[in-house]
Amino acid sequence: MATIRYAGESYPAEPGEKVLDVLLRNNVDKSYSCRQGVCLSCITRCTEGDISEDAQKNIKPTLAKQGYFLACQAVITSDMVLATPDNAALYTRTKVRSIDSYGPDILRLVLQPATPLYYHAGQYANLRRPDGLSRSYSMASVPFLDGALEFHIRKMPTGRMSNWIADHLKVGHSLDLQGPNGTCYYLTDEIEKPLLLIGTGTGLAPLYGIARDALFSGHTGPVHLYHGSGSMDGLYFRDRMKELSDLHGHFNYVPCLSRGDVPEGVRSGRASEIALEDFPDLAGYNVYICGEPDMVHDMQEQAFLAGATLADIHADAFEYRDKRAEAREAEEEESATD
Repeated sequence: MATIRYAGESYPAEPGEKVLDVLLRNNVDKSYSCRQGVCLSCITRCTEGDISEDAQKNIKPTLAKQGYFLACQAVITSDMVLATPDNAALYTRTKVRSIDSYGPDILRLVLQPATPLYYHAGQYANLRRPDGLSRSYSMASVPFLDGALEFHIRKMPTGRMSNWIADHLKVGHSLDLQGPNGTCYYLTDEIEKPLLLIGTGTGLAPLYGIARDALFSGHTGPVHLYHGSGSMDGLYFRDRMKELSDLHGHFNYVPCLSRGDVPEGVRSGRASEIALEDFPDLAGYNVYICGEPDMVHDMQEQAFLAGATLADIHADAFEYRDKRAEAREAEEEESATD
């Protein structure tokens, strides 16, 4: 039996348990989201004890040296003393520059960081509101093209964060940002390789950033972007994508509608299936996949079977937020893709 000390309290833990599971089992109000080691919401600091190697895989080296780790991935092997993370080390203060609506369910949020943020187009960041609630959102902006950070946010029916942004967040308000995170971004040393980008919903945001990064960085290979939705409102950036296509002859944007009547210029069916029909052989392609978790996982497998190497398949596979208890399901948000 091992012991975890956190916030002045001690909690018994069985060897092999994960730190986050122990804290939640004891009703500790610990921030978390994906439980897959992706979103970094559960980052914690260890001041005494051993940290399992997997718990620091996605942590920046500077933070890992200070004892930071992901509680959802940390397997307990000995007694541990935990400390509250230092906000100054993890978060950057940003101000809201603009909030725009694209249809009934999608928001475009633009944030101005207090200090420059060094990131790659396609990475994601955790946004935290004043009460501590945080969610992960991918960036649609490109560092050398945009002076601020752009996020596309889908309003979830019971989304605590997305509806708060829609109903309460105003221009001039502040938000804390942790990041950048993720490995789904454009590789500038492979400018001749064809790119296949597939996304659903607001999974378009990182793909829009990746496509612009590639095109404005001098990418010479063809760039194909397939964006899927179940409604026309979900194909929310068609005008922007057409502008990009008109500007770059080797960029091809394909909007896909999986349900209902399909207007001219839109393909009928799921974006992932249509993309594979158009490109059944993906040997030599860089493939980027963003959006609904099941689609992402399935398309990763399909892209590999179609000939893409594992190293050439890029995705940050967010998962829906685990509910702490069934009684709170109506209050919780699926944070992976909104």
